[in-house]
Amino acid sequence: MLTGDVRWGSPSFARNCNQFLKTRGKPNGRTRQNKCYNKAMPEIVVIAHNIRSTHNIGSIFRTCEGFGVSKIIISGYSPYPRLPHDTRLPHLVDKLTAQIHKTALGAETMVPFEYQEKPDINSLKSQGFIVVGLEQDKNSIPLKEYKTPQKIALLLGEEVNGIPDDLRNQCDQLIEIPMFGKKESFNVSVAIGIALYALTT
Repeated sequence: MLTGDVRWGSPSFARNCNQFLKTRGKPNGRTRQNKCYNKAMPEIVVIAHNIRSTHNIGSIFRTCEGFGVSKIIISGYSPYPRLPHDTRLPHLVDKLTAQIHKTALGAETMVPFEYQEKPDINSLKSQGFIVVGLEQDKNSIPLKEYKTPQKIALLLGEEVNGIPDDLRNQCDQLIEIPMFGKKESFNVSVAIGIALYALTT
């Protein structure tokens, strides 16, 4: 359950849900079934760049759905589910969509998404989003100290090497999750859950 003024089941939450049901669109060619969220919460776009694993992509979809993320941008060589008018080979689309579904469990049909060969960071900035990379860096802000802006685009990098330098340099800010064990990082599908919880509560 969310804390403070942003509470599942609160009167304002219920009013927003009713308004959402009246105005819901049809992302990805399907009616959006995503759980609506309180307007007091930030608007969040997640960018999944060069995430190799279909299971990680599926987990990212499911986590984003749970936190009311408005859109996922999948980029680079990250696999992605079937799109309307998909130009990929049909057997490849079927295979990737089925593999992603194993961990997304239907969330891939609920959260709007698009594919970009390279994330259009400038477009997001022009829409008022603060682009924030989830990355260990000497300039990173510890997650617990970060104040979430009203519009945030959260950039995730590849499982092993993280966010490439060219995209890291385009970020407005960097945040990181402190590590207390011997491993240097969390799996990307775990890290996004930790980050989204901190950013929305």
